[in-house]
Amino acid sequence: MESSHAQSFLLFFQRHAFALRLQRKRPQTRPQMESAALLHNYLLVPSRNSSSSSPLLHLPSSSDRSLHFSPSPSSLSLKLLKGESLSSNALQAVSPFRRHAVVSDTYSSETTELADIDWDSLGFAYVPTDYMYTMKCVRGGSFSKGELQRFGNIELNPSAGVLNYGQGLFEGLKAYRKVDGNILLFRPEENALRMKIGAERMCMPSPTVEQFVEAVKATVLANKRWVPPPGKGSLYIRPLLMGTGTVLGVAPAPEYTLLIYVSPVGNYFKEGVAAINLVVEHELHRATPGGTGGVKTIGNYAAVLKAQSIAKAKGYSDVLYLDCVHKKYLEEVSSCNIFVVKDNVISTPSIKGTILPGITRKSIIDVARSQGFQVEERLVAVDELFDADEVFCTGTAVVVSPVGSITYKGKRVSYGEGGFGAVSQQLYTVLTRLQMGLIEDKMNWTVELK
Repeated sequence: MESSHAQSFLLFFQRHAFALRLQRKRPQTRPQMESAALLHNYLLVPSRNSSSSSPLLHLPSSSDRSLHFSPSPSSLSLKLLKGESLSSNALQAVSPFRRHAVVSDTYSSETTELADIDWDSLGFAYVPTDYMYTMKCVRGGSFSKGELQRFGNIELNPSAGVLNYGQGLFEGLKAYRKVDGNILLFRPEENALRMKIGAERMCMPSPTVEQFVEAVKATVLANKRWVPPPGKGSLYIRPLLMGTGTVLGVAPAPEYTLLIYVSPVGNYFKEGVAAINLVVEHELHRATPGGTGGVKTIGNYAAVLKAQSIAKAKGYSDVLYLDCVHKKYLEEVSSCNIFVVKDNVISTPSIKGTILPGITRKSIIDVARSQGFQVEERLVAVDELFDADEVFCTGTAVVVSPVGSITYKGKRVSYGEGGFGAVSQQLYTVLTRLQMGLIEDKMNWTVELK
């Protein structure tokens, strides 16, 4: 039976390989070229058509010039074309019919088994998952209905706006698995609104809040087996908005793509929830007044890499930046906001265009006030660090991270390097229990996916 299946499959490829050789000898019509492309891309199994219950192979349209998904033929497919023999397991691995069955199972209403990985060893590192979501828009237009596609590499025209002029934004949010198996998103509408604000600053169109949230939901559900078990981590969701149209002179790109992918993650810092050690950077700066520090553009993060690399080489966890005008007021850490606690008063730098308005920052402020704390958003001088009771960071990736020490111009102050202080521990507990569905969501922040 295996031999018969292998022979039939081999004959299928040999016939199409012969047809392709014939097509190279004569001009091809567009339908013929699309058939050839479909054969070449058969391993890219595909998107789920929202109007049909049957999964379909995704074929990039003839107008899709800037971004398309086109993996090279695998070694298995090349062996088939050469007439080499394969085991039945290998045949099942490359069979498009087998892949269709996998797609079908992914979208069944039955409980999906978790991915086979070591959930206890998750860090904040990239783990490939099953699906990604794409949606397109031309400049001056509106985003069209998007679709899910198999996760894979993308191709960009070398003249794409995002590659040449950095016209790109990204967001970050998380999904958590509840004890009952349902999945919770945390404040996705806030990410959608922040992307709209950032897109306006970067001369880019953006999806509507509804489009953004529905795209995130679809991506998470398609990858639900990668959402960690309760208490083992979360599914990090990364929406990218990119200028993918071609442009040579400095100008906004003519076409844009929203792409969403996901990865299961654990703690951001290698210390986990143990206290981190920061160093204050007073020469290099993350952002300038009038710049893009207040939006989540991709260039903001390239600007922190040099100081961060130097700091980590010296044993620090990350860098705390000062304002570039007075060089005395706290701004933020490389990828998270900063809070200072003194006598149960919580202070954090005010949002003034150079600091990213973090969604976790905003949430912690609301949680703190609901717990009876006084919270001040103001200019916080670096000298206040030496008199503080606690310091902690917040962000989507870190959630809440206690700071054990800060070093400024060679002077080091410690806040108790064992872990959380009393205030940060209380806020961390409330917020994470809310995110994981362990307490009632009186804030109406979570969106449940069943």
